[in-house]
Amino acid sequence: MLLRTPRRSFLGAAGTLALGALALTGCGSDSLSGSSGTASSSAPAAAAEVGADAALTAMLPQSVQDSGVLRVGTNAEYAPNEFLRGSEVVGMDIDLMDAVAAKLGVQAEYQNAGFDTLITGVQGNRYDAAISSFTVNAERLEQVNMVQYFNAGSQWAVREGNPDGIDPENPCGVSVAVQNGTVQSDEDLPARQQACADAGQPAIDVVPFDSQQDATAALVQGRVQAVVADSPVVAYAVQQSEGLELLGEIYDAAPYGVVVPLEQTQTAEAISQALQALAEEGAYEAALEAWGAQDGAVDEFPVNPAP
Repeated sequence: MLLRTPRRSFLGAAGTLALGALALTGCGSDSLSGSSGTASSSAPAAAAEVGADAALTAMLPQSVQDSGVLRVGTNAEYAPNEFLRGSEVVGMDIDLMDAVAAKLGVQAEYQNAGFDTLITGVQGNRYDAAISSFTVNAERLEQVNMVQYFNAGSQWAVREGNPDGIDPENPCGVSVAVQNGTVQSDEDLPARQQACADAGQPAIDVVPFDSQQDATAALVQGRVQAVVADSPVVAYAVQQSEGLELLGEIYDAAPYGVVVPLEQTQTAEAISQALQALAEEGAYEAALEAWGAQDGAVDEFPVNPAP
């Protein structure tokens, strides 16, 4: 999320979301590192009406054209963006990527893995692309191509009624759950931690988790006082749970990007053009609206936008 600028990050598990019961599903961590799975081959409604563009298909690597499959890495623990429903990977990003694949004339095949392994997986040719609420930032742009497709920020959540009187603008001394590898854990909270030290205030008690599911569960159970993650993920978690509420405003909004190998500039451009075509046809908006995420829609889909 770039002072994310979020990653990404939120709920995850193989089932329906019910934070109160701790049956969470979402995307944004490493709890499934080393595991992988392929999503159902059934395309969502947003992709079902999309026609293939032969010119875009021709821009893909020959191996993808020959197989008809685009291997996509994701971390299915970040509802509503990407999460598991049973053994199927679903979510806003998944619906959108299915539509992109349909426009490219191929089928997306998802591999579920730890969030912090996805970029190296793209670099190592394990995946042709990755989509997992990656905030576009300078460090990532040095490693891979990124195609803008959404806009999100960071937001905090606390227990209902904010019993501890948490102020996101003054979190010194507060225990905060966060998912490893996110912009919140790597940029946002360290900057706030430094501000606390500079002011001579108590340090933030940062409690890291490999999955956003576990970070959220810690808040529900009262083991931490707050959690911070990407705005759409936090909003969805609060909506699906009992006993949590959003706190403060969304901040540090920045774009998400589809990750593509650095040398595959044509693939990145094909995805960019596919997204533009989907926007013109209405399928882009439909994929977002299905998850209540239309407020994050963007009008342009550049490759490697300035962070």
